[in-house]
Amino acid sequence: MGAEPIPHWPGGLIDTGDLRIHARTTPEGPEETAVFVHGLAGSATNWTDLMGELSGEVRGVAIDLPGAGHSPAPLDGDYSVDGHVRVVARLVERLGAPVHLFGNSMGGAVSVRLAATRPDLVRSLTLVSPALPDLLLRYGPARIAMSAAPRVGELALRWLSALPPERRVRASLGMCYADLSMVHPERFRDAVEELRRRDGLPYSGAAVVGCARAIVREYLRFGPDNLWSQAARVSAPTLLIYGLRDRLVHSRMAYRAARTFPDARLVLLPSAGHVAQMEFPEVVAREVHRLLDQTRVSIHRTP
Repeated sequence: MGAEPIPHWPGGLIDTGDLRIHARTTPEGPEETAVFVHGLAGSATNWTDLMGELSGEVRGVAIDLPGAGHSPAPLDGDYSVDGHVRVVARLVERLGAPVHLFGNSMGGAVSVRLAATRPDLVRSLTLVSPALPDLLLRYGPARIAMSAAPRVGELALRWLSALPPERRVRASLGMCYADLSMVHPERFRDAVEELRRRDGLPYSGAAVVGCARAIVREYLRFGPDNLWSQAARVSAPTLLIYGLRDRLVHSRMAYRAARTFPDARLVLLPSAGHVAQMEFPEVVAREVHRLLDQTRVSIHRTP
């Protein structure tokens, strides 16, 4: 399996005004900052390895969205994409904008909306298999849609919680990774222990169901606030990374995204699934380095 993985970055709670959120950070030093936003049922640790690859170039700040990871649940129970956007925006404002923004899956949807509505906060945008509306659902997304149905999500979670954590983690990683053997045993053990901890939190189930319902609402939203319409208004240079073995986001969405974002570069990874930043962090980092170089050249050319 190769070398031992690096430890997860240290974290702590950050006051964003009306809500405290947990974030993990790489050491200070680089002048520029990158903010990382995870997907459904994920956490800041989804970015550990990519943050390590980029730590000499940007200071990384990976957020646990409200109710995820070590962040407390929002008092108003708001797990909507708009609610997440407000939280990430407050964090970026506190850090000192603009930042290089990264989003995976649901975190990609959050990042697109933030980049479209608050361009002053985003210097560049990197999206890894973003959850942009696709009404031609496959098995994985259909499961998410089902879990968002009234009462069904709560019943499904109750049933799943009775299964051993090891089985649930293996099923989740098997859906996200193209090749489950790519998961280091230490990372698997970490995920199992984290799930056991989450099982003891009174709000963990509500957070997952709430986020699933938020994604479905976005897929069914039409008009100028539809995520595709907003993608067309993103002014930041954008890096799009899609895995051709993704079971959750179909690769056809990659080509639509490349046509929609005004200033985008598309990278297709033949052996990657839904979480390329976890499966192939070195490859993703190489593409990000190109994006960072591009933004610096653009800044120097600006009168």
